[in-house]
Amino acid sequence: MLSIVHLNKTYPNGVKAINGASLKIGKGIFGLLGPNGAGKSSLMRTIATLQEPDGGTIHFGEIDVVKQKREMRKVLGYLPQEFGVYPSVSAEDLLNHLAILKGMIDKEERKKAVDSLLEVTNLSSHRKKRLGGFSGGMKQRFGIAQALLGNPKVIIVDEPTAGLDPGERDRFHNLLATIGEDVTVILSTHIVSDVSELCNEMAIIQGGKVLTQTSPAKAIEKLEGKIWKAIVLRAEVEEWEAKHQLVSKRHFQGKGLIKVYSESKPEGEFSPSAPDLEDVYFSMIKGFAV
Repeated sequence: MLSIVHLNKTYPNGVKAINGASLKIGKGIFGLLGPNGAGKSSLMRTIATLQEPDGGTIHFGEIDVVKQKREMRKVLGYLPQEFGVYPSVSAEDLLNHLAILKGMIDKEERKKAVDSLLEVTNLSSHRKKRLGGFSGGMKQRFGIAQALLGNPKVIIVDEPTAGLDPGERDRFHNLLATIGEDVTVILSTHIVSDVSELCNEMAIIQGGKVLTQTSPAKAIEKLEGKIWKAIVLRAEVEEWEAKHQLVSKRHFQGKGLIKVYSESKPEGEFSPSAPDLEDVYFSMIKGFAV
């Protein structure tokens, strides 16, 4: 169990990136959902021992993450939002080099681990290809391969599907789902569908604060009967937004499809709308639901 209690982090420029965050995260894929700038990456970097918090505690089992960084790094795999590769080096060679840096000295053991990870991430046929020629999705899969070196117990992936095409995104989802069966995977993202498709447990973060920790199913259930939809003229969308707690708006067949949050049926041509995780996300971020 990863336990985070009252964590705080303020940067020298005065930005309070983490504001009293508390979470309990067990095995499986845990979704950390929030808009860009919400503090997700700051929280991930702190868990990954890449920066010191100003206050609060992080424990993984018996490990005090803040005080025992070396011990945490032994059980950690990390795929940051942005990572660099040596473009002229092959996937196999770089993975082998990173395995050595992780302390895998035995040559046969290291070869088995590298071969297995290239197979798991569907990169075996590209093992000799230079990383500079990899697509975005292939680089992300290589990033997961390096994060899995040493059989980590905690894996952090920060915005892993941003910029991937639908096919690569599906392959990445399938890979994460397989990995998440036995270890703790923290998936930090602003893409709601990533969480709805992969995670049994989630939290929503905004302004460095954890707004809620729950399961997607429970969060959706709490919105039953509180989301209403209507199709209106596009020119009238702003007028409707001023009258109601507008959850979302989008173009629909030349008009505007709006969803609003209300405990009872609002005035106008509204009909009930079955809530989904996107409705939960926007309702929480906008402060309509708690």
